[in-house]
Amino acid sequence: MTEDKRVTRLLAPGPAGIAEAGAMLRAGGLVAFPTETVYGLGALASDPRAVAGIYRAKGRPSFNPLISHIVDVAAARRQGRFDSRAERLAEAFWPGPLTLVLPLAPTASVCDLARAGLDSVGLRIPANALARSVIAAAGGPVAAPSANLSGHVSPATPAHVLADLDGRIDAVLNGGACPVGVESTIVSLLGDKPRLLRPGGVPRAAIESVLGESLAGAEEGEASQPVAPGLLASHYAPRAVLRLDAEALRDGEAGLDFGGRFAADGAMVLDLSPGGDLAEAAANLFSMLRALDAAGAARVAVAPIPDADLGEAINDRLRRAAAPRP
Repeated sequence: MTEDKRVTRLLAPGPAGIAEAGAMLRAGGLVAFPTETVYGLGALASDPRAVAGIYRAKGRPSFNPLISHIVDVAAARRQGRFDSRAERLAEAFWPGPLTLVLPLAPTASVCDLARAGLDSVGLRIPANALARSVIAAAGGPVAAPSANLSGHVSPATPAHVLADLDGRIDAVLNGGACPVGVESTIVSLLGDKPRLLRPGGVPRAAIESVLGESLAGAEEGEASQPVAPGLLASHYAPRAVLRLDAEALRDGEAGLDFGGRFAADGAMVLDLSPGGDLAEAAANLFSMLRALDAAGAARVAVAPIPDADLGEAINDRLRRAAAPRP
């Protein structure tokens, strides 16, 4: 069902509503649900087509990494690699408004698109019991940025969600007003020094007290895209040199196609969407860039992609991937 034909349902917060929300998420739908901070716009984090729907619904301008919400610490350990710092912070603040950015675990199911192609993952266990029930009903991590149009004020009530997203998502689970009203604090544990990427519901001083050390800020001089909400750093960039808006393959090029434009003639060609579906193209983008890298492609021709709807975000990502790098 396309976004302009969706009927957004308001689900009651009892067992039937939770079960229905979980079924919608498992089927690839979009469901807004309450946390203790703000309402999140959820999609099953392992389903790239569903995650692409988040970007479409929000009108998000580029494929930034999304926080994945999990039900408990055991589930979190399957997604991210925990060190002693992560264990201490999880014990102190989970469930709660703290997101940890961790190295990706080998057992992770959060898809490339939800991670913006990076080998790290942002994880949070919400304190809201209704949110955890929805995540459990979904059967896996739920990627969920704030349930509003990109750039709008974050939503703290179902009415806020509907004001932005009515007709663009499948349902809102009515949990009343969110008590915190600001987003989670985000802490990166990717390097030797823990870094505060975004202030939020857990104060800096409380985190530093548990860690026994001060938090650094986001590093200066990093590239222009976040590895998590609040942090500037480069997205996954392929080793290959990309040639954008290519009408045909040149000698020695592999192809990243869209809509069956390229005649392969023995060259390696991966088609983001043979049928020209932008949601399918978004879902395949990062995995196909990785596949071309794995095949050793040195130069890749990229077919033109319409710059409308999700195509704007796809082209934004491809321009960054094609930009000169040191």
